[in-house]
Amino acid sequence: MNQSYGQRLIRDFRKNKSIYFLAIPIVLFYLIFHYKTMYGAVIAFYNYRPAKGISGSAFVGLDHFVSYFTGPFFWRTLKNTLAISLYNLVFGFTAPIILALMFNEVGNMVFKKVSQTISYLPYFISTVVIVGLVKDFCSVDGVINGIREFFGLNAVSFMTDPKYFRTIFIASNIWQGLGWGTIVYLAALSGVDPQLHEAATLDGANRWQRIRYVSWPAIVPTTTIMLILESGKIISSDFTKVLLLYNESTYETADIIGTYVYREGILGGKFEYTTAIGLLTSLFSFIFLITANFLSKKISDNSLW
Repeated sequence: MNQSYGQRLIRDFRKNKSIYFLAIPIVLFYLIFHYKTMYGAVIAFYNYRPAKGISGSAFVGLDHFVSYFTGPFFWRTLKNTLAISLYNLVFGFTAPIILALMFNEVGNMVFKKVSQTISYLPYFISTVVIVGLVKDFCSVDGVINGIREFFGLNAVSFMTDPKYFRTIFIASNIWQGLGWGTIVYLAALSGVDPQLHEAATLDGANRWQRIRYVSWPAIVPTTTIMLILESGKIISSDFTKVLLLYNESTYETADIIGTYVYREGILGGKFEYTTAIGLLTSLFSFIFLITANFLSKKISDNSLW
């Protein structure tokens, strides 16, 4: 006898009451702090005045969107956001994959576990502390300049020179997230049948060939899914770390959409203007995600949906 969706739901609820009750706080959190607050996004279409509220503010349509597109900071913030995100995608995304493949080839289990633990540690350090360490290392009298002076080179003010900002940002990102990023790939590699490696060895395959033809194919589906998820973040770089690292002298290469929104919205009080920029960012992130999923499904049959 066929049951309706409602009947199946009631039956499942009676069977798994404890799970449903545990889910209530999570559902309420998203309803209150994510979905309910989405209504406030309509101020992007108003000349919003807090004292008058949304209904009392003048409707201006797409004026705030046009102001951003035609403003002096549009191309700079867009260029910097895309540059930092793409560099992070090329170097930051591939680094954990390479390290995971290297860990998988280590035969000494004690060395492997110790190395993995050490590589995980930076992830658990606060971003504020990480940025503080980076600033100390890169200061004029820091470790890096100390090494340069040892080899007879002049000291460089890395933190105030725009051309070094992206390198510092990407390098610190890799250092902080490298070990933690290997976890999902190591989990995928653990599912590889050891007999495949043994068979490849018997067939005369060396280590690099085993990595290419046995290990790598095992993590391709996982890599594809992770790449799709990362593509949705292309237009939204790590705002917190950029905000802590950059300064006025590095705006040329460091000022991204997130930091511009912070200055204009939080510090400047242009809530409606920055809400419009936030909506644009969300829209482009959605488009990138859908496009990456579509292309992945067409090329490799691996996708999120």
